[in-house]
Amino acid sequence: MAKIALKVDIDTLRGTQEGAPNLARTLERYGLKATFLFSLGPDHTGWALKRVFRPGFLQKVSRTSVVEHYGIKTLLYGVLMPGPDIGKQAAAEMQAIDQAGHESGIHAWDHVAWHDEVRNKDAKWTKTMMQKSWDRFLEIFGHAPQTYGAAGWQMNEIAFEQLDQWGIQYSSDGRAQANLIPYRLAFPSGKSKHVQYPTTLPTLDELIGVDDADEFAAVDKLLAITQSNPNDQVFTLHAELEGQKLMPAFEKLIIGWLNQGHDLVTMGQLHQSWEATKQLDKIAVLPLTWGEIPNRSGELIIQNN
Repeated sequence: MAKIALKVDIDTLRGTQEGAPNLARTLERYGLKATFLFSLGPDHTGWALKRVFRPGFLQKVSRTSVVEHYGIKTLLYGVLMPGPDIGKQAAAEMQAIDQAGHESGIHAWDHVAWHDEVRNKDAKWTKTMMQKSWDRFLEIFGHAPQTYGAAGWQMNEIAFEQLDQWGIQYSSDGRAQANLIPYRLAFPSGKSKHVQYPTTLPTLDELIGVDDADEFAAVDKLLAITQSNPNDQVFTLHAELEGQKLMPAFEKLIIGWLNQGHDLVTMGQLHQSWEATKQLDKIAVLPLTWGEIPNRSGELIIQNN
């Protein structure tokens, strides 16, 4: 059957200290590894409250109960409380996940700032934010990041070019509503060196509340998508959700995928399989494209076939 890459986005201090270790322990019980993408600088989750004016945002948070999943304290970071430095306070938890054999990569320096601003920022701002995350990653792990995955599926052209300058071979920075088709990005100077593996499956928080579905009904929808599907997929989960309140649902999803015969892998293992058998030197070169996807507010990077 197909490979399904498990990509864990970690946005907050709580997600790093609680959700990510919970996920690592659960995956260990099934003999699985995943790709963990860390936010490495300040937790400014409270800044996200300004998204209340974005179309669809209130509908999304009402469906997924942000307060329940993130906690009041986290939602006050950067507003009524100073934003804690995640990399300083949770380095031990990050190192433990890396040492357990999971794949480690960069998600962001400041998750909310990147998510909300990077699309329209200049080269100086972009490179400064990325360099901070790179330096902190090296400080914590003692080795270079294996991959990258943009916060909120938000990037700009300078950020993509920086991935090539770093020597990142594969990244997952956008979305696709179909089976996995890796691609390289088209730059004015040519095509990107790194390969993009977009998230192809809907996330649990995009399914919960739709047609009154709870988290277990959302899992059933995902399993229906992957049933008898011979194509590779990328699934993004969040340490703040599946690593905490949605853990029972995520465990049901793991069991379901294993029973369907899928191979649950890291992003690196997925890349290696395509590198070995799918001739990545001949994949499509596509332009940077923005668009919307069902049940998520705002525009994000999408694959344009």
